Parts: sequence; C-alpha cells; structure tokens
Amino acid sequence: MSDITFGVTVLDCPEPRALADFYAAVLGWKVDPDGYDEWVELIGPQGRTLAFQQSPGYRPPSWPSTENPQQFHLDFDVPAERMDDAERRVLELGAELLEGDGGGTRSWRVYKDPVGHPFCLCATTSDGGS
Repeated sequence: MSDITFGVTVLDCPEPRALADFYAAVLGWKVDPDGYDEWVELIGPQGRTLAFQQSPGYRPPSWPSTENPQQFHLDFDVPAERMDDAERRVLELGAELLEGDGGGTRSWRVYKDPVGHPFCLCATTSDGGS
C-alpha cells in the first residue's frame, strides 16, 4: 500500500465561483462556503471534492483538436433512461453539446462546460455498467 492517496481534482478556469456553481447544479453538490476568489471547492458524497482554481490567461481546450488539447475530461454516470433529461439539464445550465451519442450507437455524449472543459454524460444500466 502506498502512503500517497488521491486528493482533489482541480479545474483551472477564469472565475472559480461561477464554474463551481455550474458543477454544483449539475451534480447536486454543495459549494464550500470557505472558498475564496482564487479557489473554490465542491463537497460531494463520501468526501469527494472537486475544486476550481483561478488561472490568469486561461485558454479553454479545443476538443477534439490537438492545438490546445483537452488533457483530461470528467465522466458523469447517468441511468440510461435519464440521459435525455440529464442532457436537457446540463444544456440549461450552460453546457454545450460537442458530440451526441450517434443516434444511440454509443453510450456517451460529449459536452463542454461554460469555460470549455470537455465532460461526458455516460449512460449506465440498472446493474451499474455502461
């Protein structure tokens, strides 16, 4: 066993509070009230944390281009029968659809958040698989 454990995932962005509010609405998590202008955290179940860090000169990734690559992305699981509802919700919150599910031929859809980070909604079955 390692002495090193996984901590927090941090997204660079121009306005941490605004992006934290977006993901709080997507996930139903709470924004940590102890945040400050340059760093805001979301507190999720079982101690999960997603943080947002102000990055002067932030440039969003350009998916799928490699000119300014995505470098990483977030996957969010959604029950397959709720995918359309989940899509409606993230679009209403300010996400933009980048790639659909190919008319149902794939189990995921790709979006970008309000500052350009790619993320996927991934359909899961009742047994938890994709």
